[in-house]
Amino acid sequence: MKRNPLNRSFVVLALSSLVIAACAAPPPAAQQPAAPAQPAAPAESQLPAGWKAGIPKNAPDRKGKKLVIRDVPKLIGIGYFAATTKGMEQAAAELGNIDFKTDAPTEAKIEKQIEFIDNFITQGVDVILFAANDPVAIAPVLKKALDQGILVIGYDADAQEDARQFFVNQATFEAIGAALIEDMVSQTGPDAEVAIVTSSLTAPNQNRWIEEMKKYAAAKYPNLKFVVTLPSEEDQQLAFKATQDIMKTYPNVKGVFGLSSVAFPGAADAVKQAGKCGQIAVVGLSTPNQMRPFVKEGCVKSVVLWNPIDLGYAAVYAARAVADGELKPGATTLKAGRLGELQVRGSEILLGPPFIFTKDNIDKFDF
Repeated sequence: MKRNPLNRSFVVLALSSLVIAACAAPPPAAQQPAAPAQPAAPAESQLPAGWKAGIPKNAPDRKGKKLVIRDVPKLIGIGYFAATTKGMEQAAAELGNIDFKTDAPTEAKIEKQIEFIDNFITQGVDVILFAANDPVAIAPVLKKALDQGILVIGYDADAQEDARQFFVNQATFEAIGAALIEDMVSQTGPDAEVAIVTSSLTAPNQNRWIEEMKKYAAAKYPNLKFVVTLPSEEDQQLAFKATQDIMKTYPNVKGVFGLSSVAFPGAADAVKQAGKCGQIAVVGLSTPNQMRPFVKEGCVKSVVLWNPIDLGYAAVYAARAVADGELKPGATTLKAGRLGELQVRGSEILLGPPFIFTKDNIDKFDF
């Protein structure tokens, strides 16, 4: 039987169309696992008016999960930051599920501090705690951490506000400034020449204390004269030498402020070695262990400070609360374990008023 050429052409055409259609059709899409949801950073409309603190980008959900926390103080090897580390370790043990470690340079150099922070960013830690040697120079590396979703909490010495989320302040700058001036005036009188030995000229907390000291003195004791401010770079021997230079250059000086945990004992030792205890008052901030000999001898009447163990303890509680979503922009309190509820003012967490150590109570403290 003859085949109809038209029928044959139609069949060929139909088969060709099916082949073309099959080749053109995309393969069925493979089922991709859904990406884990990540909490979005608060929108600007959700932030309190005027909020300037930093916000981590695309931070993973860390609520209730193990936290890797790394602490980078100004330096290690001095009693003050050994005390803050002790408090952090106590809080980490209480809270549980925290991998905590302090690591920092052995000298207070900002470039070295930045290297430590950068290394922890590379390691992908969850939280970075810091006490800044320089608020401006440290800001870029802290912002880098925020950009990678790492939580950033400051304590003791702040950075630029937008380079961290919260800052745990040992006391208000105003309260510390007032306490230092009142302590000095009680010993020298309101008309004396006084000098300052600070840590570095860029140290954020010391500069704010100096600002508040001078503001308070100008308002209440206008005849108190500040003759010079010298740095000691967190080195007790440099503080000793700076105080010697002050006594030589300003023979009428009646008081020296030591504004770091090593500047204060260095200044006190210089006054003691010069045989001028009782003639030149030495007032400042340091740990009771470092100042105990000078207080016992009467060369130093009192020590203005706070409990650095509690400061470190509060910083870890703040980190856990931020990770769990309990400490957010706009919060007014922080539950901090044995410390109870701490006041939150903006992005600043306040430990409390300064504490005064004297010969009557200094033996009760060991840090």
